[in-house]
Amino acid sequence: MAELLLEHLGGDDSGIVLLGLERPAAKNALGRQLVWELDEGLAALARDPTIRVVILHSLVPGVFCAGADLKERAGMDSAEATAFVQQLRLAFTALERLPMPTVAALEGAALGGGLELALACDLRVVGAAAKLGLPETSLAIIPGAGGTQRLPRLIGRSRAKELIYTGRRFGAVEALEYGIADRTAEVGMALEIALALAREILPNGPIALRAAKEAIDLGLDLDRAGGLLVEEACYAKVIPTQDRLEGLAAFREKRKPRYQGL
Repeated sequence: MAELLLEHLGGDDSGIVLLGLERPAAKNALGRQLVWELDEGLAALARDPTIRVVILHSLVPGVFCAGADLKERAGMDSAEATAFVQQLRLAFTALERLPMPTVAALEGAALGGGLELALACDLRVVGAAAKLGLPETSLAIIPGAGGTQRLPRLIGRSRAKELIYTGRRFGAVEALEYGIADRTAEVGMALEIALALAREILPNGPIALRAAKEAIDLGLDLDRAGGLLVEEACYAKVIPTQDRLEGLAAFREKRKPRYQGL
């Protein structure tokens, strides 16, 4: 049975893809099969130029992702555990490097690898009943799928250290306060709010959105001068596009632009 569902929306939402986690018996815990399917699904998304926004969510009520499958992990020797964590890290990096904007819609538990998965998305919508945290140190390990790197870059070194050192769980209000959540939602409404956010992004130039993401992500780890060179290179990608000319024409003619990703 598939543990990951790709749904391409149609009509006015054409260009939005829902990436749904569906492993109810294990609360979407990250086991070998789910991670393999995630890897395959992300590779397919990366190759599709018609996709403008991806929303990662859970199809299991009351949980986003409970983290690593510890029952499966207990049966691994040291070499197998190391290889699996490396596979997980590579999958989350592939999610982070998707060329289009990504949004995570979190309901219920998003713990350990589950929160690391959400941190690999560009934006996060957190439901009011969500419980987030990186509890790995309580298991005598550390976040190993990017959490020690993405969290401090997102919320600052000191706050990230506090959350990782203590393994404390926190809710939507704190997630918004810390800067982990970009928007919050009433219980059960995280996907709807994520869709509303995706619909705000959808009308904009798809090539421009991809170039903006590339400029931010590549430039962020450079000094100001290096970042400006990255921005210059990304801007050069939009200059020859038909979409840029369409944007100018639409502005001149006082109408909504019709971008084709060309």
